[in-house]
Amino acid sequence: MASPTKIILFTLPNYLIIYTDFSVERLSGEDVVDPGLDPATGVTSKDVVINPSTGLYARLYLPINPSSSSSSSNDQKLPLLVYYHGGGFVIESPKSPNYHYYLNSLCSEARMAIVSVGYRRAPENRLPVAYEDSWEALQ
Repeated sequence: MASPTKIILFTLPNYLIIYTDFSVERLSGEDVVDPGLDPATGVTSKDVVINPSTGLYARLYLPINPSSSSSSSNDQKLPLLVYYHGGGFVIESPKSPNYHYYLNSLCSEARMAIVSVGYRRAPENRLPVAYEDSWEALQ
């Protein structure tokens, strides 16, 4: 028996299709890169869960051997950048290759710690959820 054909409710060309059963098909921004040590930049990244009940997470980036820069002290403090990825709250994530590789490079060059927030995306999660997740991650 053939499966029923899905009926398109809304299309955002090249990015997303929403069907009448409210399922979502993303056409872009779904590629992912695993965290870990990037040998090209010496940056280590890892994913951490901020709120298990909502799935809010962040990807953390740290330069290798941060104390080996200008200061000889082992308790050197690093500047912190909180990064919110693009994608119109609909596509992309901190795991997306473009953001991951860019933040590896930025972290290495600027010698800073970076927190890239993985907020919940629309349309499955209606606004202002992404704003609320972003604020919770910042706190």
